Amino acid sequence: MASNNVIISVRDLRKYFDAPGGARVPVLSGITFDVYRGETLVIMGGSGCGKSTLLNCLIGEYQVDGGRIVYHTKDMPQPRDIVGMPERELNEIRKKFGILFQSGALFNSLTVAENVALPLREHSVVDPAIVDIVVTLKLQQVHMLEHRDKLPAQLSGGQKKRAGLARATVLDPEILYYDEPSAGLDPVTSAAIDELIMDLSKKLNVTSIVVTHEMDSAFRIADRMVMLEKGRVLRMGTRAEFEALRSTPPERIEDDTERLINQFLNGYTTGPLTDAQGMSQYEKLLVAGEE
Repeated sequence: MASNNVIISVRDLRKYFDAPGGARVPVLSGITFDVYRGETLVIMGGSGCGKSTLLNCLIGEYQVDGGRIVYHTKDMPQPRDIVGMPERELNEIRKKFGILFQSGALFNSLTVAENVALPLREHSVVDPAIVDIVVTLKLQQVHMLEHRDKLPAQLSGGQKKRAGLARATVLDPEILYYDEPSAGLDPVTSAAIDELIMDLSKKLNVTSIVVTHEMDSAFRIADRMVMLEKGRVLRMGTRAEFEALRSTPPERIEDDTERLINQFLNGYTTGPLTDAQGMSQYEKLLVAGEE
Protein backbone atom coordinates (compact mmCIF):
# COMPACT_ATOMS: atom_id res chain seq x y z
CA MET A 1 0.00 0.00 0.00
CA ALA A 2 1.06 3.59 -0.55
CA SER A 3 2.88 5.28 2.31
CA ASN A 4 0.22 8.02 2.47
CA ASN A 5 -2.24 5.30 3.55
CA VAL A 6 -0.17 4.51 6.65
CA ILE A 7 -1.65 5.90 9.85
CA ILE A 8 0.91 4.38 12.26
CA SER A 9 4.47 3.40 11.42
CA VAL A 10 6.57 1.46 13.95
CA ARG A 11 10.29 1.15 13.28
CA ASP A 12 12.92 -0.84 15.22
CA LEU A 13 11.00 -0.47 18.50
CA ARG A 14 12.90 -1.61 21.58
CA LYS A 15 11.82 -1.88 25.20
CA TYR A 16 13.69 -3.25 28.22
CA PHE A 17 12.53 -3.98 31.76
CA ASP A 18 14.76 -4.04 34.81
CA ALA A 19 15.22 -7.46 36.39
CA PRO A 20 16.43 -8.32 39.91
CA GLY A 21 20.17 -7.88 40.17
CA GLY A 22 20.28 -4.91 37.83
CA ALA A 23 20.01 -6.83 34.57
CA ARG A 24 18.01 -5.31 31.70
CA VAL A 25 15.71 -7.79 30.01
CA PRO A 26 14.66 -7.12 26.38
CA VAL A 27 10.89 -7.34 25.95
CA LEU A 28 10.62 -5.78 22.48
CA SER A 29 13.60 -6.32 20.21
CA GLY A 30 13.36 -4.34 17.00
CA ILE A 31 9.63 -4.40 16.23
CA THR A 32 8.79 -2.98 12.77
CA PHE A 33 5.41 -2.81 11.02
CA ASP A 34 2.86 -0.38 9.52
CA VAL A 35 -0.84 0.07 10.21
CA TYR A 36 -3.05 1.15 7.30
CA ARG A 37 -6.02 3.49 7.51
CA GLY A 38 -9.34 1.75 8.01
CA GLU A 39 -7.98 -1.75 8.58
CA THR A 40 -8.35 -4.07 11.55
CA LEU A 41 -4.91 -5.29 12.57
CA VAL A 42 -4.68 -8.12 15.09
CA ILE A 43 -1.53 -8.43 17.21
CA MET A 44 -1.28 -11.93 18.61
CA GLY A 45 1.14 -14.27 20.33
CA GLY A 46 1.53 -16.37 23.42
CA SER A 47 1.80 -15.18 27.00
CA GLY A 48 5.04 -13.31 27.54
CA CYS A 49 5.62 -12.53 23.84
CA GLY A 50 5.43 -8.75 24.33
CA LYS A 51 2.05 -7.89 22.82
CA SER A 52 0.69 -6.04 25.90
CA THR A 53 3.98 -4.17 26.22
CA LEU A 54 3.73 -3.20 22.57
CA LEU A 55 0.21 -1.85 23.10
CA ASN A 56 1.38 0.27 26.03
CA CYS A 57 4.19 1.66 23.92
CA LEU A 58 1.83 2.50 21.05
CA ILE A 59 -0.44 4.56 23.31
CA GLY A 60 2.50 6.32 24.97
CA GLU A 61 2.00 4.68 28.35
CA TYR A 62 5.53 3.25 28.36
CA GLN A 63 8.70 5.10 27.47
CA VAL A 64 10.66 3.11 24.92
CA ASP A 65 14.40 2.47 24.74
CA GLY A 66 14.80 2.88 21.01
CA GLY A 67 12.98 3.15 17.72
CA ARG A 68 10.11 5.25 16.39
CA ILE A 69 6.31 5.29 16.68
CA VAL A 70 5.02 7.67 14.03
CA TYR A 71 1.38 8.76 13.82
CA HIS A 72 -0.15 10.43 10.78
CA THR A 73 -3.77 11.29 11.56
CA LYS A 74 -5.92 13.36 9.22
CA ASP A 75 -5.27 16.74 10.83
CA MET A 76 -1.47 16.30 10.93
CA PRO A 77 0.33 18.20 8.14
CA GLN A 78 3.30 15.90 8.70
CA PRO A 79 3.73 12.55 10.48
CA ARG A 80 4.77 12.86 14.13
CA ASP A 81 6.98 10.56 16.20
CA ILE A 82 5.63 10.18 19.76
CA VAL A 83 8.86 8.70 21.15
CA GLY A 84 10.27 11.27 23.56
CA MET A 85 7.37 13.64 22.93
CA PRO A 86 6.42 15.97 25.83
CA GLU A 87 3.33 14.81 27.73
CA ARG A 88 1.27 17.86 26.76
CA GLU A 89 1.78 17.20 23.05
CA LEU A 90 1.25 13.47 23.51
CA ASN A 91 -2.10 14.11 25.19
CA GLU A 92 -3.27 15.99 22.09
CA ILE A 93 -2.46 12.98 19.92
CA ARG A 94 -4.17 10.66 22.40
CA LYS A 95 -7.44 12.45 21.65
CA LYS A 96 -7.24 10.86 18.20
CA PHE A 97 -7.59 7.33 19.57
CA GLY A 98 -9.83 5.43 21.94
CA ILE A 99 -8.95 2.42 24.06
CA LEU A 100 -11.06 -0.52 25.21
CA PHE A 101 -9.22 -2.00 28.16
CA GLN A 102 -9.44 -5.67 29.05
CA SER A 103 -11.64 -5.07 32.10
CA GLY A 104 -13.64 -2.23 30.57
CA ALA A 105 -11.96 0.08 33.15
CA LEU A 106 -15.20 1.77 34.16
CA PHE A 107 -15.35 3.99 37.22
CA ASN A 108 -17.46 2.12 39.76
CA SER A 109 -18.93 5.26 41.34
CA LEU A 110 -20.28 6.57 38.02
CA THR A 111 -23.25 5.37 36.02
CA VAL A 112 -22.78 4.01 32.52
CA ALA A 113 -23.84 7.34 31.01
CA GLU A 114 -21.49 9.28 33.30
CA ASN A 115 -18.61 6.97 32.37
CA VAL A 116 -19.24 7.52 28.66
CA ALA A 117 -19.57 11.28 29.11
CA LEU A 118 -16.31 11.60 31.04
CA PRO A 119 -13.94 12.11 28.05
CA LEU A 120 -16.27 14.76 26.61
CA ARG A 121 -16.38 16.65 29.89
CA GLU A 122 -12.61 16.44 30.40
CA HIS A 123 -11.34 17.11 26.88
CA SER A 124 -13.89 19.40 25.25
CA VAL A 125 -16.07 22.41 25.96
CA VAL A 126 -19.51 21.12 25.08
CA ASP A 127 -22.95 22.21 26.27
CA PRO A 128 -24.41 19.66 28.73
CA ALA A 129 -27.41 19.11 26.44
CA ILE A 130 -25.04 18.20 23.58
CA VAL A 131 -23.10 15.86 25.88
CA ASP A 132 -26.31 13.99 26.67
CA ILE A 133 -27.17 13.67 22.97
CA VAL A 134 -23.70 12.31 22.11
CA VAL A 135 -23.80 9.85 25.02
CA THR A 136 -27.21 8.62 23.89
CA LEU A 137 -25.95 8.06 20.34
CA LYS A 138 -22.83 6.20 21.50
CA LEU A 139 -24.83 3.95 23.84
CA GLN A 140 -27.27 3.19 21.03
CA GLN A 141 -24.36 2.11 18.82
CA VAL A 142 -23.32 -0.55 21.33
CA HIS A 143 -26.89 -1.53 22.31
CA MET A 144 -26.55 -0.23 25.87
CA LEU A 145 -29.01 2.67 26.01
CA GLU A 146 -31.40 0.87 28.36
CA HIS A 147 -28.54 0.44 30.86
CA ARG A 148 -27.42 4.09 30.91
CA ASP A 149 -28.36 4.68 34.57
CA LYS A 150 -26.83 1.50 35.96
CA LEU A 151 -23.58 1.29 37.88
CA PRO A 152 -20.79 -1.00 36.61
CA ALA A 153 -21.45 -3.47 39.43
CA GLN A 154 -24.90 -4.07 37.93
CA LEU A 155 -23.51 -5.05 34.51
CA SER A 156 -22.39 -8.37 33.07
CA GLY A 157 -18.90 -8.78 31.65
CA GLY A 158 -20.11 -8.28 28.10
CA GLN A 159 -22.10 -5.20 29.07
CA LYS A 160 -19.03 -3.68 30.71
CA LYS A 161 -17.10 -4.20 27.46
CA ARG A 162 -19.90 -2.52 25.49
CA ALA A 163 -19.99 0.44 27.87
CA GLY A 164 -16.21 0.73 27.67
CA LEU A 165 -16.43 0.71 23.89
CA ALA A 166 -19.05 3.48 23.93
CA ARG A 167 -16.67 5.57 26.05
CA ALA A 168 -13.74 4.78 23.73
CA THR A 169 -15.68 6.15 20.74
CA VAL A 170 -17.24 9.23 22.36
CA LEU A 171 -14.60 11.64 20.99
CA ASP A 172 -14.95 10.17 17.47
CA PRO A 173 -11.40 8.79 17.32
CA GLU A 174 -9.58 7.80 14.14
CA ILE A 175 -7.95 4.82 15.86
CA LEU A 176 -9.39 2.27 18.30
CA TYR A 177 -7.15 0.07 20.44
CA TYR A 178 -8.56 -3.12 21.96
CA ASP A 179 -6.77 -4.97 24.77
CA GLU A 180 -7.98 -8.59 24.85
CA PRO A 181 -11.63 -7.69 24.07
CA SER A 182 -12.77 -11.33 24.42
CA ALA A 183 -11.06 -11.98 27.76
CA GLY A 184 -13.39 -13.41 30.40
CA LEU A 185 -16.35 -13.77 28.06
CA ASP A 186 -18.27 -16.88 27.07
CA PRO A 187 -18.09 -17.88 23.36
CA VAL A 188 -21.47 -16.38 22.43
CA THR A 189 -20.77 -13.04 24.12
CA SER A 190 -17.27 -13.02 22.65
CA ALA A 191 -18.69 -13.47 19.14
CA ALA A 192 -21.17 -10.65 19.79
CA ILE A 193 -18.33 -8.31 20.81
CA ASP A 194 -16.43 -9.29 17.66
CA GLU A 195 -19.49 -8.45 15.54
CA LEU A 196 -19.71 -5.09 17.30
CA ILE A 197 -16.02 -4.36 16.62
CA MET A 198 -16.51 -5.08 12.91
CA ASP A 199 -19.73 -3.09 12.76
CA LEU A 200 -18.21 -0.01 14.42
CA SER A 201 -15.10 -0.19 12.25
CA LYS A 202 -17.28 0.13 9.15
CA LYS A 203 -19.79 2.66 10.48
CA LEU A 204 -17.21 4.93 12.13
CA ASN A 205 -14.50 4.37 9.48
CA VAL A 206 -11.84 3.85 12.13
CA THR A 207 -8.56 1.97 12.20
CA SER A 208 -8.67 -0.86 14.75
CA ILE A 209 -5.70 -2.48 16.49
CA VAL A 210 -6.64 -5.55 18.51
CA VAL A 211 -4.33 -7.35 20.94
CA THR A 212 -5.52 -10.88 21.58
CA HIS A 213 -4.54 -14.51 22.02
CA GLU A 214 -8.06 -15.75 21.24
CA MET A 215 -7.71 -17.32 17.80
CA ASP A 216 -11.42 -17.66 16.99
CA SER A 217 -11.85 -13.94 17.65
CA ALA A 218 -8.70 -13.02 15.73
CA PHE A 219 -9.79 -14.87 12.60
CA ARG A 220 -13.27 -13.33 12.73
CA ILE A 221 -12.19 -9.69 12.82
CA ALA A 222 -8.72 -9.34 11.27
CA ASP A 223 -7.81 -7.86 7.91
CA ARG A 224 -4.13 -8.44 8.66
CA MET A 225 -2.33 -10.20 11.51
CA VAL A 226 0.99 -9.81 13.30
CA MET A 227 2.38 -12.68 15.35
CA LEU A 228 4.99 -11.85 17.98
CA GLU A 229 7.48 -14.26 19.45
CA LYS A 230 10.14 -13.39 22.02
CA GLY A 231 9.62 -9.66 21.43
CA ARG A 232 10.03 -9.87 17.66
CA VAL A 233 7.69 -9.96 14.67
CA LEU A 234 7.65 -13.64 13.75
CA ARG A 235 5.21 -13.27 10.87
CA MET A 236 2.95 -10.58 9.41
CA GLY A 237 0.37 -11.15 6.72
CA THR A 238 -3.25 -11.13 5.66
CA ARG A 239 -5.89 -13.18 7.44
CA ALA A 240 -6.09 -15.43 4.36
CA GLU A 241 -2.35 -16.16 4.57
CA PHE A 242 -2.63 -17.13 8.23
CA GLU A 243 -5.77 -19.16 7.54
CA ALA A 244 -3.90 -21.13 4.88
CA LEU A 245 -1.10 -21.91 7.33
CA ARG A 246 -3.61 -22.75 10.07
CA SER A 247 -5.37 -25.29 7.86
CA THR A 248 -2.19 -27.04 6.68
CA PRO A 249 -1.57 -30.42 8.39
CA PRO A 250 1.57 -30.14 10.58
CA GLU A 251 3.21 -33.14 8.94
CA ARG A 252 3.21 -31.26 5.62
CA ILE A 253 5.11 -28.26 7.03
CA GLU A 254 8.88 -28.40 6.79
CA ASP A 255 9.81 -24.90 7.92
CA ASP A 256 10.36 -24.72 11.71
CA THR A 257 8.89 -21.21 12.05
CA GLU A 258 5.76 -22.18 10.14
CA ARG A 259 5.38 -25.32 12.26
CA LEU A 260 5.55 -23.18 15.41
CA ILE A 261 2.95 -20.75 14.05
CA ASN A 262 0.71 -23.64 12.96
CA GLN A 263 0.81 -25.15 16.45
CA PHE A 264 -0.04 -21.82 18.08
CA LEU A 265 -2.90 -21.05 15.69
CA ASN A 266 -4.48 -24.46 16.24
CA GLY A 267 -3.67 -24.91 19.94
CA TYR A 268 -2.07 -28.28 19.37
CA THR A 269 -0.52 -29.87 22.46
CA THR A 270 2.38 -31.33 20.47
CA GLY A 271 4.83 -29.48 18.29
CA PRO A 272 7.83 -27.15 18.56
CA LEU A 273 6.26 -25.00 21.29
CA THR A 274 5.90 -27.95 23.63
CA ASP A 275 8.90 -30.01 22.58
CA ALA A 276 10.67 -30.80 25.84
CA GLN A 277 14.07 -30.91 24.17
CA GLY A 278 15.66 -27.52 23.72
CA MET A 279 12.60 -25.67 24.95
CA SER A 280 13.26 -21.91 24.99
CA GLN A 281 12.32 -19.67 27.88
CA TYR A 282 9.51 -18.20 25.77
CA GLU A 283 8.13 -21.67 25.12
CA LYS A 284 8.32 -22.52 28.83
CA LEU A 285 6.29 -19.42 29.60
CA LEU A 286 3.72 -20.42 26.99
CA VAL A 287 3.33 -23.90 28.44
CA ALA A 288 3.14 -22.56 31.98
CA GLY A 289 0.60 -19.92 30.98
CA GLU A 290 2.66 -17.13 32.52
CA GLU A 291 2.70 -13.50 31.41
